[in-house]
Amino acid sequence: MPRYSRLMIGLHWLTAVLILVAWWTGEGGPRARTDPSLIHFTVGLTVLLLTLPRLLARWAGSAPAIEDSQGPLMDLAVKSGHAVLYLFMIGLPLTGWHAASRVGATGSFFGIELPAIAEPVQGYPGLIAELHETGGTVILFLAGLHVLIALWHQFVRKDGTLARMSPL
Repeated sequence: MPRYSRLMIGLHWLTAVLILVAWWTGEGGPRARTDPSLIHFTVGLTVLLLTLPRLLARWAGSAPAIEDSQGPLMDLAVKSGHAVLYLFMIGLPLTGWHAASRVGATGSFFGIELPAIAEPVQGYPGLIAELHETGGTVILFLAGLHVLIALWHQFVRKDGTLARMSPL
């Protein structure tokens, strides 16, 4: 089965690690307002920046074709599942930036001060901040499901799908 390029494999695993770091360093509630996590903010924006070349590479045809089609419905499920993960990898950093702006936190990305993308408020930062917090947990469940499906392919179907993204 054809493999992804080394660049795509590297971006995939780096993004996966950064998503875990972002979740681990996230701080919600009142503490986020008084002591926002610069690491969380920087890692989240890095995920966003890594997602863009991944999408461009996919659209340019760098993803190897699925040779062992499981039928049109399953192929659609695979594409939809990846699309949802990409939406989260774009949406979570943007909603996080918005939430940081709402609580009055200044965003910095590797020493570059970023502008606020929303007006700060004194009280409740809004629905988008809640969506960001909930989305952070949802993406972990989605990533876990992604891993379980890859393991199912490797050990139950034994179709070599996992080898396509293996860093080895």
